[in-house]
Amino acid sequence: MPADPKPNPTAETNVATGLAKIAMVLRHEAWADAGERGLTPTQSQILALLASRPRADFGIKEVAAHLAIVMGTASDAVSTLERKGLIEKKSSASDGRAVVLRMTARGRRRAKQSTEWPDVMLGAIGDLSGDEQAAFMRGLTKIIRSLQEQGKIPVARMCVNCTHFRPHEHKGQDAPHHCALIDAALGDRNLRMDCDEMAPANKELMPHLWQLFVNGQSLDDRRPGFQTA
Repeated sequence: MPADPKPNPTAETNVATGLAKIAMVLRHEAWADAGERGLTPTQSQILALLASRPRADFGIKEVAAHLAIVMGTASDAVSTLERKGLIEKKSSASDGRAVVLRMTARGRRRAKQSTEWPDVMLGAIGDLSGDEQAAFMRGLTKIIRSLQEQGKIPVARMCVNCTHFRPHEHKGQDAPHHCALIDAALGDRNLRMDCDEMAPANKELMPHLWQLFVNGQSLDDRRPGFQTA
């Protein structure tokens, strides 16, 4: 008897397959790039994290949480970076009992390289039109937020979770959203996944901001009692 035909893949599995192929390219590029610099991808990620939060008191526990890795992996990577003279351990200024990680001058130079995305990925993304990039960003934002709510990845410093974010403030325009911090309009393709100036909205406002963003509404439509700061 002929084998039963395989069911057609769902839209969800098709998207997951596509994301897996992109992840494969990123892993390959990360290992190739790290090999040239003498660092593993995890070590490079730690440098990039410390560079993006220079004023944060990050110890090994915080590094592990932000990169979604186990403590043992974080500890081994930190020890190697310390031996290479790229980071050093210091006492926290706010709590002398706590040990925090600080980059050395050499580490800061290496971190600048670690934050650069592979040209092959930037080129592929650049092949998308502006509208395609905007739609892709909206989709990625929804996926990341869903994973955050499930506790699968750390909370990212995204525009849609920020107290400065004003969704659909400029309706009917190419850049409908607004950032109150820089007083500038933002299109979907300009939304940030990791912003240094991101200030989390309060717990009551954050889900409401998200619903407004998804439903195409502005804060003018908010329920009474909501504050933006």
